[in-house]
Amino acid sequence: MGIERTLVIVKPDAVAKGVAGKIISRFEEAGLRILAAKLVHLTHEQAAGFYIVHRERPFYRSLCAFMTQGPCIPTVLEGDNAISRVRDLMGATDPAQAAPGTIRREFAASIEANAVHGSDSPESAAFEIPYFFDALEISAR
Repeated sequence: MGIERTLVIVKPDAVAKGVAGKIISRFEEAGLRILAAKLVHLTHEQAAGFYIVHRERPFYRSLCAFMTQGPCIPTVLEGDNAISRVRDLMGATDPAQAAPGTIRREFAASIEANAVHGSDSPESAAFEIPYFFDALEISAR
């Protein structure tokens, strides 16, 4: 794959528990570089727009409500095969099914309160990164 960029969001549950730094350090320790990061508190409209791909799914409303309950930390990460590496580090969406040592296994409480979001493809990263960051906010490193 080569060098990729991906969006990672440390979700409101993880920020509220005070484990955002631990989560972000996992990505850095894996050799991924942070190119952008900020603390934001999403409005319902912003959450609904970000998760628009899920609008027909039964969990859409509760996901939007969850993502607006407190601040989150969107970040842009870069590295070799960043998308798949981030997905591996995060673990399964359901923390009960996530492998030992993964972020979700260690820090998530449920399928919805699963501590972290990561782009699942180059196409989703291409939508998600500019949703939170304009070009001037992303370091070229």
